[in-house]
Formats: sequence, C-alpha cells, structure tokens
Amino acid sequence: MTNDSVTADKNPRPLRIVYMGTPDFAVPALKALINSRDLVVAVVTPPDRPRGRGRKLKPTAVKAAATKAGLPVYQPENVNAPESLEKIASWEPDVIVVAAYGQILRLNLLDLPPYGCINIHASLLPRYRGAAPINWAIANGEEETGVTIMQMDEGLDTGDMLLKKKTLIGPLETAGELHDRLAEMGAELIVDVMRLIHLDSLNPVAQDDEKSSYAPMLSRKDGAIDWNRSATEIANRIRGFNPWPGTFSLLRREDGEEQRFKFHLARPVAADELDVGEEMAPGTVLRASTTSGQLWIATGDGILDCLEIQAPGSRAMDARDFLNGQDISEGDRFQTVISD
Repeated sequence: MTNDSVTADKNPRPLRIVYMGTPDFAVPALKALINSRDLVVAVVTPPDRPRGRGRKLKPTAVKAAATKAGLPVYQPENVNAPESLEKIASWEPDVIVVAAYGQILRLNLLDLPPYGCINIHASLLPRYRGAAPINWAIANGEEETGVTIMQMDEGLDTGDMLLKKKTLIGPLETAGELHDRLAEMGAELIVDVMRLIHLDSLNPVAQDDEKSSYAPMLSRKDGAIDWNRSATEIANRIRGFNPWPGTFSLLRREDGEEQRFKFHLARPVAADELDVGEEMAPGTVLRASTTSGQLWIATGDGILDCLEIQAPGSRAMDARDFLNGQDISEGDRFQTVISD
C-alpha cells in the first residue's frame, strides 16, 4: 500500500480480526492476514479429530498454521453456543473472516463485529453455493470459475458480494490443482477487502438468486464411474473428483474375478483421432497399447482416453506404465458400480 492510500484511510487503525477456518484451503488467507497491516487476534477452528489408520487426534490445517504463528486458538464443538459467542466477543473483533469453516453461523454471531462476518467462497457466486464448489465446477464442465468475497447472512452463501475475481479452468486441471490456485487467489482478495474497509469503500452487490446453483457435499459413492455417461462427462468428473473422493470402476475378468481401479486423469478422444471399428458397449476396452501408451474405453457417447490410472495396491501411473503392469486387453469391460 502506498503512502497516498494510507493517508486516505478513513479507518487508519489496524482491524482486529478473528479468523475462522478448517482445511488447507483456509491457510493461505490466514497467512496473508497475519502478514498484512491488520491484527489477527485469534483463530477459531473445529476440535482435533482422529485421523488416519492409527486414529490419532490431529489438528486442522488452520490450527497448525495458527499455532506456528503463535496465535490464540479456540476450538468449540458449536460455534453458535452462548459460551462460544462470549469467548469470541472477548477478543473485540472488528470483523470475522471465514474460510471453509464447516458450520453455519447464526445471527448473534454474524452481527457481533462492526463489519460483520466476511466469507471467502471458491466460486463465482451466485453459481455453486454450497460445500463443494471447486469439485462441481469442474465436474459440470465449467470453463471458468473464481473466488467471491461475500458479506455473510443467515442464508447458505447468499450474502452480498464484496469482491470477485475470475480464472480459467485448464482443460486437464484437477480439483486439487484448482483448489490450490483459488486458495491463493482468496488470500489476495481478502487482503484487498480489508483495504477497502480502511478506505470505507466497500460496494456490496446483491446476488441474483435466479442464477444460483448448488454444489452439494461429495461422498465416496459419487466417485463410481457410470460408463453410460458421455466421455466428456466422465473425464470432467474424474478431474473434478481428484483427489477426493476419487473415481473408480470394477474390471470383471472371465474367471469372475473383479478388480477395482482408480482413474486420476482422462480426456475425451477427439473425433479426428478416432480409428477404431464398430461401437462397443459402454465400459469396453477399445485399445490397450503399451506401444502408444493408450487405454481407450467406450462410453455412452464417445471414447475416453485414460491418462492416469491406479491399480489395487499400487500408485497412480500414466497409461503406458499402467498397461505394462496389468493384464488388460481389448474387449475387457469395466463395470458401472451402483454404490460403493
């Protein structure tokens, strides 16, 4: 910030910020605010939970970052409980910044700080309100997305928009890769919004509810590949559900044995690349060539070029390495699994 912008500030003292977040997505914004002119006075995040094979208690990514920075950390089971409200009020925040916290905030908390609660949302609102906007934007074939900084209200991602930034989605970009880019974008934008508060220059814009869509939370069963879908749809879902919940299918052998394979990256085969013969049932392997490194599978509409696959007990590999280690032949058929 230049000296000219500082002298123009109508709110010159540092803002007192309580930061609320949980996963990796929320860490870059926390770090950006810590390094800004404002003061992060405390961090609120869920309690430590058992994770991994050993089921040991592990902190959230936000708690780990806050602890490293030496910030006070508060971990309520219910952030809207009276004792939680009292604790947060004791820090006298000017604003509460929220990023993927995981609980709906009630009105008493939303109205607590003078500048309310401000959310970092990983979509171009009103599109993709809800828990998994990054995943569903890719899975639904969107070509662009972005981050919206929003003034929170009692609805689900329905509050006025304060700042927005767009970005293109790469043709082979996965949800994990886009997640990291949007997290950094959100960090930049939230610092910009704090600057606008200092300048008394916020310009809230109401969302158009008629243009809204919903991005529901994902479950493992969402990763089951339906080979009756088009190649484009399947490729998008593979990218959109990478790394979680991941996409999978069963290969049924002639002897009745079934193997479950995970698909990490794929693309639809372009029409000018096609040189296969007759149409085959969805899920059928049309090409399995270690020479060309191509694993092509028939779908309900078009052919899927599988670029990165994982066999049981192995790591993800490109198609050539995968085929070198697997007994997969043309005519084998992957199955559509109804439930996980």
